[in-house]
Amino acid sequence: MKSQYDSTNEFTGACRLGEDGYLVATPLRRFRNALASATIIVTLLALATGESQAQQRITLANSAHTATVMVTVGKSEDVHTDQSLVDITVGDPEVADVNPLTDHALSILGKKIGTTRVTVYGEGKKVVGIFDVEVSYDVSRLNAELVRFVGAGVRVSSVNGRILLSGTAPDAVTLDKAVTVARQFVPDVINMVQVMQAQQIMLEVRFIEASRQASRELGVQWNMFSGGTVANIGNQVGASQLPLAAAAPTIAGGAAGVLSGAAPFGFLVSQLAGGKNALDLSINALEQKGLARSLAEPNLVALSGDTASFLAGGQFPVPQVGALGTVQFGYQPYGVGLAFTPTVLKDGLINLVIKPEVSELDPNNTVTVAGTSVPGLIVRKASTTLELRDGQSFMLGGLLQNTSTTAQDQLPWVGDVPVLGALFRSSQYKKNETDLVILVTPHIVHPLRPTDPIHTPLDNSLPANDIDFFLMGQAEVSPALARLAVGAMNRPYVGHVLDLPRKEAIHVSAKD
Repeated sequence: MKSQYDSTNEFTGACRLGEDGYLVATPLRRFRNALASATIIVTLLALATGESQAQQRITLANSAHTATVMVTVGKSEDVHTDQSLVDITVGDPEVADVNPLTDHALSILGKKIGTTRVTVYGEGKKVVGIFDVEVSYDVSRLNAELVRFVGAGVRVSSVNGRILLSGTAPDAVTLDKAVTVARQFVPDVINMVQVMQAQQIMLEVRFIEASRQASRELGVQWNMFSGGTVANIGNQVGASQLPLAAAAPTIAGGAAGVLSGAAPFGFLVSQLAGGKNALDLSINALEQKGLARSLAEPNLVALSGDTASFLAGGQFPVPQVGALGTVQFGYQPYGVGLAFTPTVLKDGLINLVIKPEVSELDPNNTVTVAGTSVPGLIVRKASTTLELRDGQSFMLGGLLQNTSTTAQDQLPWVGDVPVLGALFRSSQYKKNETDLVILVTPHIVHPLRPTDPIHTPLDNSLPANDIDFFLMGQAEVSPALARLAVGAMNRPYVGHVLDLPRKEAIHVSAKD
């Protein structure tokens, strides 16, 4: 057998038998084309095989349970059956659209979230099978987004057309992110995720309010008595209201007084001229200082994500318009209040949303409604968000209220004269300063174990019996004192009784 080399093409190793009996080498271009065609055919066959394997298959005949086909809303799914079909019916066409492809294949299009039942008929309208179609959201895409944002701890599944979140989350913030992402796909989410961090937070709070008051008052008054004429410059406070009787019992008429009407701390009466034309000078002075300190120390416990509130104060009635124009009363709270929302983060970090409020009645701004006087409220409140660790404290200050008032009564023109004008006017100065400080310390708390002892404020005292109360004058005694009683080493203290039963131990009774 002879061989022939093709000079126009490179020998590729592939040969063919020519008409003259020689082996002829196949050109490279033809061999490449043949190889590409074979590759495309193999790829199409593989894709067709994979697509066929991806399609769902259901068994219609001799099925103990009705099969369920899961379809994503807005997408179609091909289903192969083991029985030959001729016709189909859909219970709710608005949920899914089912069309036959062949005598053993169906195409199901999910149109709306929900479930419906499909009945398959064979030859002669004979029912060959029934299966359910559940149209749900795209769980695979939501699961991929959750893995990207919150990690792989949260799992996603579909339950009766709704999204179910399960698994574990390291803290409440991660869980909140997972729920937020899930609600971008579906508005109603079933949350069954378990948070791994401790969920009970105790907040130790201290309210400290310091109120300072200071005032100064100086009153000057001139009194002149001449026969049937009385002249007065000043506040003209009655002499019965000021300490005049012992100082100058002969002086009648008015005397200098402070602007507030309170009795002065210092008082001076001088008679500059006597006889028929009497001239008196009255000077009074008053300086007041005060300090008040109020303190509230509430301890609040709340679950992570929940809000706890506290109020130490009271309520006052407020008229409200009821049915048919009748007047009813509601109640407005006031006092020291606090609302906080804790959220446990990773590594024991605690996120706190705190809203403190301090309010008090303001009798100077009273409103009368339907015959009822309703006082105003002086309110100081704040709202802040911060992050602390277990046991760390923070102080919220700056809630300072500072008011000052001045008032003057004077004789026109003369009271404006420098230096000498002070003898013809009465002056008053008041200043009030209130500072509020709030100290907050969060703690992560755990429930007590059944074996842990629980202590109460009454553990160190026992109720007194008749001897302790009537003879010794003690309303309660300590356990150490009870053990020192004569003949009562294990004396049972149960309050005021006449006789205690005598058994093995020696008991003290009224007869003893």
